[in-house]
Amino acid sequence: MDIKDYKRLDRASRSIQKDSLKIGIVMIFVIATALYAFSVPNISNPAMLVFATIVGGYMAMNIGANDVANNVGPAVGSKAITLFGAIIIAAICEAMGAIIAGGDVVDTVKSGIISQSAIADPQVFLLLMFAALLSAALWLNLATFVGAPVSTTHSLVGGILGAGIAAGGVGVVKWGVLQNIVLSWVISPVMGGLIAVVFLMFIKKTILYKKDKREAARKIVPILIAVMSFSFSLYLITKGLKKILPMSMEVAVGVSVGIALVAFLLIRPWVRNKVKEIDNTKEAVNDLFTIPLVFAAALLSFAHGANDVANAIGPLAAINQVLSEGLELGSKASVPLWIMVVGALGISLGLALYGPKLIKTVGNEITDLDKKRAFCVAMSAAITVLIASQLGLPVSSTHIAIGGIFGVGFLREYLQKKQFQAQELILQAHAGKDEKEVEEFLEKYNRASMKRKGLILEALKRREIRILDKKETKKLKKAYKNELVKRSALTKIVASWLITVPVSALLGGGVYYLLLAFGL
Repeated sequence: MDIKDYKRLDRASRSIQKDSLKIGIVMIFVIATALYAFSVPNISNPAMLVFATIVGGYMAMNIGANDVANNVGPAVGSKAITLFGAIIIAAICEAMGAIIAGGDVVDTVKSGIISQSAIADPQVFLLLMFAALLSAALWLNLATFVGAPVSTTHSLVGGILGAGIAAGGVGVVKWGVLQNIVLSWVISPVMGGLIAVVFLMFIKKTILYKKDKREAARKIVPILIAVMSFSFSLYLITKGLKKILPMSMEVAVGVSVGIALVAFLLIRPWVRNKVKEIDNTKEAVNDLFTIPLVFAAALLSFAHGANDVANAIGPLAAINQVLSEGLELGSKASVPLWIMVVGALGISLGLALYGPKLIKTVGNEITDLDKKRAFCVAMSAAITVLIASQLGLPVSSTHIAIGGIFGVGFLREYLQKKQFQAQELILQAHAGKDEKEVEEFLEKYNRASMKRKGLILEALKRREIRILDKKETKKLKKAYKNELVKRSALTKIVASWLITVPVSALLGGGVYYLLLAFGL
């Protein structure tokens, strides 16, 4: 055995030790939650509550491992924050959001996907909730393993759908609700992508394409941060704090405007001083978005913890209430504090132990993200949810964030392709001329404003210079697509979105039948 074999063996040994440590931590969490669940008084079937609590904690860990990546992935990918820092911030904010603002009641049947008449029997209801929770957790675990960010809400809806059909037949399904969920597969990424593109183009035209980028940044960046403050304040009030701080939309907008104004007044002197210290380059201006990105990651995580913790604890809370005092059809399930803590700790634990894989996928493996692009993705995540909520459109926060990342990636492809074609046109127009003259013209073109560049190109085209033919254009497009947006990532993610509800539904039905077979 040579030295290389020893090194490989050492690496394998360290990897096994890390995996063993993770499994050990998970087992401690599972045992602790199970013991507490077993000690809950006045429960008609303590064993069922213990099993449901274990599965609920498992679901929460999978939410942390998969879904939280959308909140912090862009900030990590742009190097605004380290992976370790992102995990710490997100874990704390997710737990705070879940415990502080997670609410005291949740829907017993997520999204009303099945008719309530299918669950009139409490025993059927218990099996349905248990099967839905376990199937959603299994699918999320598989998706995390292959590195595919999927919607936890859709996973749970699929599980309830499958278990509901197994319990009451196809007739119990509310197909109109299911149609809205399918609609969200298109609406969410398209809206997220378009809004991210709009913000990125605004930044480019108002700052990056200007000759004096520092002066442009001094004027525009405080405005952008004020818009971000308004959007995230309204997002947090309406989506994260609505259960503990209920406000009408008019009041929420007024409070958000006030917060935005304060943020503008505070950030403007900081930006003014900061731009004096930086170079007049795109890279230097890019660093001005670092602090906003850190706050965006924290606020998105808090709101996510407040909202999506229900995907883990909703069925568990319903099971707990049925086993303790019964649950009337169509009612809401109250959530004891201990169940909120299970959800909060589970999400944080799953993020810390298994979240880095999906964070890297979202932040690095779709397209290259710098700070301004990541800022645009974060803005699209908040604004899209706000717009969709007011219009009554079904959206998924996971699909919005991924759509925003793809949106800025495709915009980069388009702009770089246009830049390459422009330079090809200039070179063809100066064919046979002195090399220095060509370089000077190219430099002059690159320094020009967007409007001036358009005039230069139009002037060259009027001279009837041959531009790239169809074959060359096709090759050029293919080259840039492969370079800037990974098609393999696009295919994998879209495929996982499309099969989330069907696969989790099949799992839900299968788990339900297994529970019946075992006499539960």
